[in-house]
Parts: sequence; C-alpha cells; structure tokens
Amino acid sequence: MVKNRHDADRGIPEVSFAAPAGTPAGVEALSLADLRRRVPVERLTAPQRPDFHHLLTLTRGTLRHAVDFTAHTVDPGSWLWVRPGQVQQWGDLTHAEGTLILFRQDFLDPATITGAHVEDPHAPVLRRPLPEDAEALRLAVGHLVAEFHALGHLPLEIHTAALRHLLAVLVLRLDHLTVPVGSPARQPDATYLRFRDAVEKDHTRTRRVEDYAQALAYSARTLSRATLAAAGVGAKEFIDRRVVLEAKRLLAHSDQSAARIADRLGFSSATHFSKYFHQRTGRTPIAFRDTVRGLTPG
Repeated sequence: MVKNRHDADRGIPEVSFAAPAGTPAGVEALSLADLRRRVPVERLTAPQRPDFHHLLTLTRGTLRHAVDFTAHTVDPGSWLWVRPGQVQQWGDLTHAEGTLILFRQDFLDPATITGAHVEDPHAPVLRRPLPEDAEALRLAVGHLVAEFHALGHLPLEIHTAALRHLLAVLVLRLDHLTVPVGSPARQPDATYLRFRDAVEKDHTRTRRVEDYAQALAYSARTLSRATLAAAGVGAKEFIDRRVVLEAKRLLAHSDQSAARIADRLGFSSATHFSKYFHQRTGRTPIAFRDTVRGLTPG
C-alpha cells in the first residue's frame, strides 16, 4: 500500500504510494479490516505526510482522524478526503469499518483534476452528501471497489482505464454532490481567492499584508474585508495561520532544528521564529513537536 521515503533536502520523511503487486499503479481500494491487518497500529497513529490522496467512508462505527492537527469525526455517510502534503494521524480503528481509496493524482486525467478541484489545498477535509445524493456516491465507490478486485477479468490496460473512469466519477461526485461538514457552503469572492492563492505561494517569503496588497493591486483594507467575509479572520491572521500550519507540519514530521525550520519559513532567526510560534500557539516549537508525537501529554 505505502512505502516510507526520506527527502534529504527537505528533511521530511513522507509516505509514498506503492501499488500492490500485479495491480495498476496509481490506485488501490481496501477495507479498514485490510488496513488493520497490513499496517502496524503505531505507524497509523504516528504523524504521516502522504504524497497521495486518501478517500475514506465508513459503513459502521465512528473514527477520529486528525488532518493538519484538526480532529475530525468520521461516521457512516460522511467522507474524509486527505490530500498530498497534509499531515494526518489515524485514531482508533478497532470499532470502525469502511472503505479506503488511495490514489496518486496523476492517475486521473487533467479534466477530472480541474473539474473536481483535486489540487485545491483549501478544499474541506470532511464532507457529507445531501440525502438525495448519498446513493450516487455509494454506487460510485461500490463500482470502483468491485472493478479493483476484478483484476484479470479484463486485459490489464482495459482494467486500468475502467478504474481511471470510475475514480473520476467518484471524485467528481464528491466535489459536486457534497457539502462541507461544520462550515457553510459558500462561494468565496475573487478577491479572497486571489489572496488565498498568493499566501499559499508566498507565505515563506512574506508575512506582511501590505506586500500581498501591493502584488495584487488591492488595499490592505480590501484584503482584510474579503478574508473576514470568506474565512472568518482578517488578512494578517490568515497569513499567520498558514505559516503556523507549515511550521506544525515540519515540526511534527521531521527532525529539522528550529533554526532550519525558521530559515525555510523566512524568519531571520530561530529566536524570532520560536517567539512567533509561541505567541500564536501557546507552546514552544519543541514542546509542540513532543506533544504531537506523544512524548508529552497533549
């Protein structure tokens, strides 16, 4: 299912996709019972940063699943979508049953990637279909699982093409027939979307609202107003949250020093970074690392 990989330059051990022997490279469908048998519990509960997508839906029980340090409760009917680069930690799988779909992004065709917003790092993690659309999603995942386990019934290239089409149906329906859990389904305006994308690209270069305002040809006030309406926080808080998230990811899933992380995030010194992180989280970087790795009480 997966293999560990260590990126020496970034210093982040990541989890890479590894297709089961004899199956099409790029997608896998398995039950949570299969997952429990194949992956030691200590690997699942430790922070992971996969470079592939996880789609999870339950048929029985509930599951607490943390994504980027926010805990989500998955229950029958809801869908969890973890995207590459996000840090996840599995909760107790003992009393949960369901289906897990793993796939590499390049397994999908470009039109599906665009149409299902597969590359959107801000897409909601937990979604739920409207009652009238739940059956469509159930059928989509059922067809995909059945085709995955029908290896050998068709020539491999035809089997692979069928899986690609069935996965496309599933992700398109997930994107368009579900609503976020716990937050309103609203359409952000263009100002916020431009600012959000600029922060995603440049948060390691600048944390100043004025720099983004100048680059996007808006006033700082306009950016703050648009961000408050769409995300519930001002522009400066939005930038700071993105920087803190990246810091948490690196602290949780690498052994890089605070000085190295500070440099990667554009801070002038480890002291400046530590003060910034402590002010916004209430913990020092090392205390956060120890807590998220279970070395100290949370």
